Amino acid sequence: MTRKTMQNGSSEDGPSPTSLEVRFAQCQSQLNDRRRQLMRDILDNPEESYFLSSRELARRYNVDAATIVRTVQALGYEKFADFAADLRRHFVTRITPYTIMRATARERLSPVDHIRNSLDRDAENLNVLRSTLDPARVIELARRIHRSRRIVVVGTDLAATISWFFAYSLTAIGFDAEAPVASTGNLQHKIDVLTNKDLVVGISFGRCLRDTVESVLRAKERDVPTFGITDSDTTPIALNCDSYLVATIASPSVTGSYAAPVALTNAILVACAHIEPKRSLSFLRRTEEEYKTGRRWYQAERRARSQSEGNQSRRRAKK
Repeated sequence: MTRKTMQNGSSEDGPSPTSLEVRFAQCQSQLNDRRRQLMRDILDNPEESYFLSSRELARRYNVDAATIVRTVQALGYEKFADFAADLRRHFVTRITPYTIMRATARERLSPVDHIRNSLDRDAENLNVLRSTLDPARVIELARRIHRSRRIVVVGTDLAATISWFFAYSLTAIGFDAEAPVASTGNLQHKIDVLTNKDLVVGISFGRCLRDTVESVLRAKERDVPTFGITDSDTTPIALNCDSYLVATIASPSVTGSYAAPVALTNAILVACAHIEPKRSLSFLRRTEEEYKTGRRWYQAERRARSQSEGNQSRRRAKK
């Protein structure tokens, strides 16, 4: 069902108005009917336009580029780039698996082309992360982790895979880290036993999931330091954590792309390991022998021997 924009710029049953919707609501009187309809179309279908240039946007809505520029200026934006940034934030808060699938299905590409587009977007997201990430902020977080007694990583739904990976990897280099089972009660209990010597890392994207944001807020009420991994400066995680890092999940996939967030957690882990390499090596040395010869690894010879012993046992049992 198409989300309908109300006169005040918000939706009838959707989330709170975005910055772009608020601007539109405040400036409607300065727009003629044609430009008002243009903005409604853009707001109601951001998945079709958030990535377009001003000229491409003009072609998409069958208007001239000057109309786009004047409409953007009437909303109070000095540059189209500023409007495009707000449109992307608007898109992130309105995105659903259905809207992604609807937009990509309209492109009428072959499955092979969709696969290539998906991989191209993953690569693009990684390039954006590489060009925009401030290593100093990563090192700052790594030092915060080193000072922390315990680290609780909160990520629910699809972000649970990232939170588990991050917490597991931190334990491998000697940190007391965990990614709790994401039930509301369990998260509350885990947060309640933390102190200002600990750290809560919240991982969520777009509109952000309630349990993750409320875990961050609960931690802040108890003076527990908080850090966020999210995809925009304006998400609830970014706005409520003490500090945060950004990695986009924009993708033609209905699940979003987690290539950049996983790469970001890898960068944090590298920083944690190399701030104090001797400490990291001392912990890794304890598992060195297991990695070389441990039973956790698959060995064809061992499996064949085990099968042979099993067959012999069954034959003896039949006698």
